Amino acid sequence: MVDISIKGTTNRCARAQGFLRIAPLAAQRLRDGMIPKGDVLAAAQIAAILAAKRTSEWIPLCHPIALQGVEVFFDWPQDDRLRCMVTARAQGQTGVEMEALTAVAAALLTVYDMLKALDKNMVLEEIALLTKSGGRSGHYVRPGGAQPAQQVDNDPLEPAASQP
Repeated sequence: MVDISIKGTTNRCARAQGFLRIAPLAAQRLRDGMIPKGDVLAAAQIAAILAAKRTSEWIPLCHPIALQGVEVFFDWPQDDRLRCMVTARAQGQTGVEMEALTAVAAALLTVYDMLKALDKNMVLEEIALLTKSGGRSGHYVRPGGAQPAQQVDNDPLEPAASQP
């Protein structure tokens, strides 16, 4: 594990997203709330938050981080494509990129699990870091990515300035 003891504590923020391609019938049933297992997106939101909080248990050599906020957002950029976007925030000595990425993966895997009886051909796609701020390396915005994450000079518990 990398020694971060000499690094300064700064506000950290990272946003990641990923997609789940779903058969049209299963996607429509999800949008209509007609899934026998219950509220799929609520379960996926909880899974994302739990995964973000436990990232250091999933990813070898990843530092445990005391998260101050995790926001989970779902939308449908296409009729058969669910997007999950997660923003993670903390004050610390290391970034929260892995927490945001892990949360996206857990959310989409939860949706997969709850829909697999309807569609076994679902595909997780394009899980990627969109933005990050804070720390020595400063601000990063993925080329061609979504809007930048909120500047972390503000209160890290405040919601992002705009939802993409």
